[in-house]
Amino acid sequence: MDLQFTPQEEAFRAEVQTFLKEKLPKNIANKVKAGQRLSKEDQAQWHAILNERGWYANHWPQEHGGPGWGAVQKFIFDTECALAGGPRIVPFGVNMLGPVLIKYGNEQQKNYWLPRILNGDDWWCQGYSEPGAGSDLASVKTTAVLQGDHYVVNGQKTWTTQGQHANMIFCLVRTNREAKAQQGISFLLVDMNTPGVELRPIRTLDGDIEVNEVFFTDVKVPVENLVGEENKGWTYAKYLLTYERTGIAGVGFCISALAKLQVIAAKVRKNGKPLSQDPLFAARLAKVEIDLENMKTTNLRVIAAVAGGGVPGAESSMLKIRGTEIRQEILSLIRRAMGVYAVPYIDAAQYEGYDEAPVGGVEEAATAAANYFNYRKLSIFGGSNEIQKNIISKMILGL
Repeated sequence: MDLQFTPQEEAFRAEVQTFLKEKLPKNIANKVKAGQRLSKEDQAQWHAILNERGWYANHWPQEHGGPGWGAVQKFIFDTECALAGGPRIVPFGVNMLGPVLIKYGNEQQKNYWLPRILNGDDWWCQGYSEPGAGSDLASVKTTAVLQGDHYVVNGQKTWTTQGQHANMIFCLVRTNREAKAQQGISFLLVDMNTPGVELRPIRTLDGDIEVNEVFFTDVKVPVENLVGEENKGWTYAKYLLTYERTGIAGVGFCISALAKLQVIAAKVRKNGKPLSQDPLFAARLAKVEIDLENMKTTNLRVIAAVAGGGVPGAESSMLKIRGTEIRQEILSLIRRAMGVYAVPYIDAAQYEGYDEAPVGGVEEAATAAANYFNYRKLSIFGGSNEIQKNIISKMILGL
């Protein structure tokens, strides 16, 4: 089953396809399709291409530089990008901080920070999780004490994705240690080049460096970098997380990965027949196809609900759960289909002497296991799936 679009929507899809064919650099698309990591330069290049067309901040209001798209247009764009090998947009500045500033920031903050996000002048990362505050985010212990015209920040953040590239970090900090957990938190914007900020890389299961620890020792942050009101940061954090969780669902990337899996399953042979005809494998493939079709519809409903400037509710938790489960299942099936070729960290030269190249190409086989292991994190970050079920039970079921 495929979604039916109006003639106007089909025309927009054709426009997106033409844009991707003409503007998406082939070397970047090839890396994405092979499951390889992109450099900061690759991501910045794609950012600049999208921004030149006015499509970078595709869910921002037009008055702040967005294209004014509706839910279906955004869905079409994300899907076509994924199918063409377009990189996932680095979300921290444009998809997370941007909506918070638009809704809660003052005019000075909007006028200064939003254009810098669009132009790529700043590379943002997220300072939420701490060693004792992951899914229980209200337990943050990093403190910010107001002293005159600045805050003094002390503490630690962890699992800071792409922090090694960032020059700015938005942080949840505790500004009132006497108040209840959620009521004493503020939202600060911190320059990572400020004295007292230290970043240490963490090597992940796939052997790469993607996340980091960030330490703050007497870091001075100007008071004008406080977003909204002091001690109201929990409200802004929840607003931001609903956008993050909806994005984690990754509908377009699920569609792209499923298309890759279907090609592999048709090529790989088991007992003389395509793997797609093996009853057990075919049953798992059919189930994930059905689940993905259902998620497409749900995703459109959630996006449509916020098209007028609202924010996704508990539905974003539903998307986060199903989207991460579907992506993990597809990656698991790709790894299984690759068989002995799905060995992590294999160099292409090691395949010399084999009678046949691995199905899907050397690069794809070499990253199958690495991507499988790395994306086990999907059901943990952004609030673990267990936490999302708690949110659903409270906000939707009233339990």
